[in-house]
Amino acid sequence: MHTVVERELELKLILSPERSIPVPARLSYRSDDPYAVHVAFHIGSDHPVDWTFARELLVEGVFRPCGHGDVRVWPTKVDGRSVVLMALSSPDGDALLEAPAAQVSAWLERTLRVVPPGSEGEQLGIDEALADLLAPTPADDLWLRDPWPSDESKDGE
Repeated sequence: MHTVVERELELKLILSPERSIPVPARLSYRSDDPYAVHVAFHIGSDHPVDWTFARELLVEGVFRPCGHGDVRVWPTKVDGRSVVLMALSSPDGDALLEAPAAQVSAWLERTLRVVPPGSEGEQLGIDEALADLLAPTPADDLWLRDPWPSDESKDGE
């Protein structure tokens, strides 16, 4: 069984230094996908815009600038409020989103209680799957047996 940690919150899509629009979003974390966070942006279309990136990136981005390429995250203050900025880039365009730091941090803390950092691999069951895959079977005995009898037999002498 896996655990899901979700949080609905309102982000701001920054259009310019003076203008932003609210964007409802859902942060999701699943213990069966322990390295990733999922963000669904509800932008008024039939389907939300979904982004998936490393949980570690968001955890670090709450404290200091991190990331490069498609996802960059950093903390800052806006009008005295602590916020987390997320810069997202795709072939379809770029977006700068502002999230309330306290809400993001509280949600991240819940995910870290469900799957502590460093224990993500245990959630995937990779060790068990490899053990099952590499476990000897009765057929292995046949395969490992010498298919050709030794030429040193005494029958033909």
